[in-house]
Amino acid sequence: MFSGMPTADKRPLRYEPLEALPIIRPVDRIKYIAAACAGLCVLDLGAMDETAWNSKRGQGVWLHEEIARSARQVYGIDNSEMIPAAGLATGANATIRRGDITDPQRLLAELDQVPDIVVAGEIIEHLENPLEFLRNLARSKTLSGKTLILTTPNATAMPNVLIGLARRESAHPDHLCIFSYKTLTTICRRAGFSGWEIVPYYSRFTEMKLRHSGLSRMAIRAAESAVNRLEWLFPALSFGYIVRAVI
Repeated sequence: MFSGMPTADKRPLRYEPLEALPIIRPVDRIKYIAAACAGLCVLDLGAMDETAWNSKRGQGVWLHEEIARSARQVYGIDNSEMIPAAGLATGANATIRRGDITDPQRLLAELDQVPDIVVAGEIIEHLENPLEFLRNLARSKTLSGKTLILTTPNATAMPNVLIGLARRESAHPDHLCIFSYKTLTTICRRAGFSGWEIVPYYSRFTEMKLRHSGLSRMAIRAAESAVNRLEWLFPALSFGYIVRAVI
């Protein structure tokens, strides 16, 4: 699944409009991250999916929960008001504490051990200054040489392209920015990471499937499968990207 230590310039971008991008086939986001965290101590930033408590627990679709299944220890951090002041135990080896994910040095000082890997799933598009967030991680002496895995939606995802033809746009009110392959490359370079790789991930109609059953769920699964086949053929249209970087 992993191609050794990520490197920044296997095929340097020229930032020309028609240049071919070195994008590989998409992967399953949750399975990819859980495999990367196997046996490790994980700092999971933005760990609290507020829909998880109602429908996602035990379904194999909550990232924090799936990381905890494979990791040695998971320290989750989130600013959700659902998290009590004493923190929230999410498993025998996992907790989520309330905190500010943009202050890594303070977070690290409060942990019992130094994490082997930092996960930031679907977070940077919510931040007012994602570049400064990544620079703070890159400047951390404690995390030097550790792995960062972040994920974010793709600006050129197939749904965005298709509904754009009808003068429509799908955007969450908490999203402040959206990234493409090239802008992710730029932000990794400017953050100062020593190496990185960018991997697309498949669309998953998780919430829709959980809300429906019977024939409706079967139809949703069929639609998801059709979209995934197109994403395999045209990976630049995949739903999002995973960035695996060396801090």
